Amino acid sequence: MARIPAAERRAELVAAAVRVIAADGVDGATTRRIAQEANAPLATLHYCFATKEVLFAAVFEHVAGQYREVLTRNDVHGDVAITARALLRGVMEWYLANPDFGAAIVELISWGQRQEGQQAEMVYNEASATLRAILESAATASGRPVDPDTIDALTYIVSTLSDGFALNWLVFTDPPAAERQIELILGVLDAWMAAHVGDAPAPAAPAPAPAPKTASPEEAMRSLVSWVSVE
Repeated sequence: MARIPAAERRAELVAAAVRVIAADGVDGATTRRIAQEANAPLATLHYCFATKEVLFAAVFEHVAGQYREVLTRNDVHGDVAITARALLRGVMEWYLANPDFGAAIVELISWGQRQEGQQAEMVYNEASATLRAILESAATASGRPVDPDTIDALTYIVSTLSDGFALNWLVFTDPPAAERQIELILGVLDAWMAAHVGDAPAPAAPAPAPAPKTASPEEAMRSLVSWVSVE
């Protein structure tokens, strides 16, 4: 049997960790479970990553790299408004196509905030820096400069809208509704940009998204009680 190069094996283990974290949460992502998911001996995992913390640091780096790649891939080299819209759509469609990544990111950010390091903050800062640099470049290339405060606000808005979409998608996992919500969220961005970003086009009126199905108060309370009931 051909020997798998160490770099390839590390990449397989990191990808397996993302899938396990998405399915079982950080607490359920034991090294044994991750090794099984990667179809690798447990000893190989410990050879590639001295500790679980080192493995998770590599997972954070991988997630940040994926997000950076999505942003770069959706840089349309247009003006600020066109670029911001393309970036937001690209990130939301990426979440839609890669639910494991979305679930893993939520788990990792929550876990990272409880650790002594600042891994979660570093991921967010790196993503924001990449997004901001793309928007700044678009403003410069278009010949219509946008002031730094507006670029900062736009960076925050794109990030927040995509995060909100990701959480809603993870909860409801309704593809047709999610597709409609992408257009609705883009309309929100268009409205803000029309008011704050130079010659941004006025937003098109989006089709109304159907209200999510909600349980009655009695049903919701029964569900919550069943969550915390101890047999």
